[in-house]
Amino acid sequence: MKIGIGMPNPVPGTQGRALLDWARRAEERGFAGLATIDRVNYPNYDSLATLAAAAGATSSIKLLTNILLAPVYPTVLLAKSAASIDQLSEGRLTLGVSPGGRADDFAAVGRDFSRRGRDFDEQLELMHRAWRGESVTADGPPVCPKPTNGERVPILIGGASDNAFRRVVIWGEGWTAGGVGPDMARGPYERVQAAWKEAGRQGEPRLAALVYFSVGEDAEDESRAYLRDYYGFLGPFADQIADSALRSPDAIRGAVSAFADAGCTELYFDPTSARTDQVDRLADLVL
Repeated sequence: MKIGIGMPNPVPGTQGRALLDWARRAEERGFAGLATIDRVNYPNYDSLATLAAAAGATSSIKLLTNILLAPVYPTVLLAKSAASIDQLSEGRLTLGVSPGGRADDFAAVGRDFSRRGRDFDEQLELMHRAWRGESVTADGPPVCPKPTNGERVPILIGGASDNAFRRVVIWGEGWTAGGVGPDMARGPYERVQAAWKEAGRQGEPRLAALVYFSVGEDAEDESRAYLRDYYGFLGPFADQIADSALRSPDAIRGAVSAFADAGCTELYFDPTSARTDQVDRLADLVL
């Protein structure tokens, strides 16, 4: 199982330069990938801009949006931005995408929340047309630089609906679980693997997961404050999310073992503190 680390792009007060330092340090310490999480109606750094900057600050670490709220973005511009980062990073980007689940993110950009599933399906089809070099208008030229693999930017699909698993086998390289433990991820992983084989897809699907972490008592207050703020729309449940973050060495190492046993192929530890020493503290525990 590959182990990656998230970027602190949504942690309040994070300076832009700190994100670049974080990316460089994560690569130096040997993490397999860097991941972002996405919101619109929150003062986070944009996922695509963050990963474009990280691509220039690093040379080998993989890059992943985990996960991008695809329907809030104009489809052709999303395809173009993803293909651009793919080329700038020499093929290191995976575009993790889902329909999203928060109405306020859609309201902020004037999009219809109730249509997000249908819009997402249309996006996936149109993005792949754009990446193949096909016109997205009646007779216009291609709109994207050619992806490094010649066909498309690799995609992971998020979401737990029947449609999510359908999208995986049509469009994706695999599936990503967010905000669930290894026991809850095991069933969806098995479902993806079964659907993959039934569809005749070659190889094995990528099966990813995201978990929140902080290391050290000095980071705990910042960690809890961030998660309570980020999930404040959930009311008292935000406290449960804040409490559930992995903070002890035993909990962090235990998550690695448990997710591997569940079938996860790539686990991303998402930071809840933007202190760069969190990269080293985590690396000392899991790498």
